[in-house]
Order: sequence, then structure tokens, then C-alpha cells
Amino acid sequence: MHELEPHYNWRNLYIASEDENSPFFGRQYSEFEFTHTIYNHFIHPQWDDIGSPTLFIKILYVNYEESCCIIELMGEWNDTLNNDVMHLKRNVIDEMIPEGINKFVLIGENVLIFHGSDDCYYEEWSEELEDGFIALVNFHPHVLEDMQSFGIQYFLQIQENLHDINWRTFNPNSLVSYVESLMTRKLT
Repeated sequence: MHELEPHYNWRNLYIASEDENSPFFGRQYSEFEFTHTIYNHFIHPQWDDIGSPTLFIKILYVNYEESCCIIELMGEWNDTLNNDVMHLKRNVIDEMIPEGINKFVLIGENVLIFHGSDDCYYEEWSEELEDGFIALVNFHPHVLEDMQSFGIQYFLQIQENLHDINWRTFNPNSLVSYVESLMTRKLT
């Protein structure tokens, strides 16, 4: 797990630690000192701590003019024990929504398992977006099944056509547009 890095090919376009509006503004990273673990397994130091012992993220891209954000997740999404959605919502999302961000693309291929609780934070997040969305891209089928068993699909875009996207080949704005077009096709 320590070799699994967040996507870095868009660093020439956006770096969260250099964005004054980012919850991670000013954060310093080490390439050599591994300080965070998930169940006694060290993870790469480029992942950002959101207050959960099992779920880490990386804000890969934000475009304030287009009101969009792409976040890569890693670890175990555990709402039962750690209320991970609360950490994500309160420590990251609540700082981004006032800056005009209402389109969230969550990349989940490194989310290994989901343990649900209730859907209150998902509902709150969804209601605050008005014309925006929260799209789950490339989450594992078993993770999505577990999410759907808790009714989260009513607040997040969990669509089959979002789960096999070669997202690394896109530039970030094109990825958000592509994801949005797939959701539009599903709705019509």
C-alpha cells in the first residue's frame, strides 16, 4: 500500500496545497517519511488525512470557474465505526461548497470496502449542491452494492456507465464534462 500514490499527472494544472481556498492549503508533504497507516499498513505520504483512520483522499483538481472538483479516495470507507462521510463532509466538502464547487467526481478504484450507517450526511451534501452532483467513478462493484444497500444512490450518482472509465487519459475538465454527459444520458 505504501507504493500506491495519488494520481499526479495533473499537478501542472492544480495542487491543493498551493490553493488558498483548499482545505489542504499550506500542507507540507514528504516523499520519504511515511506517517499514516491503514490497519498497520503504511500509505504513501502524498495522501491527505481527513480525520479518519481508514479513509484518505487527494484533491486532484478544482476549477472554480466550472464549479467542479475531482477527488481520489483510498482505503476503507467506514461510516459504521469512523463516520467517514462526516469527516469528508465537514473537513473537506464544507470548505469547498462556499467557494462555489457543486460538481464532485469521486474516484474510488482504491476504496476497498464500504461499511454504511445512515444517509444523513449524504442527503445534506446532495441538498447543498442545487444544480450540481456527486458522481462515483470506478468504484468496485461490491463497494457500490454495499452503498446501495444503505440507500446512498438517492444522493450520489451510482450508475453502471460510470464504473469503467479510463479517467487518467482525460484532462480534468474533459473528465468532468464526460461524467456529466454520461449522467445526462442516463436521465433522458
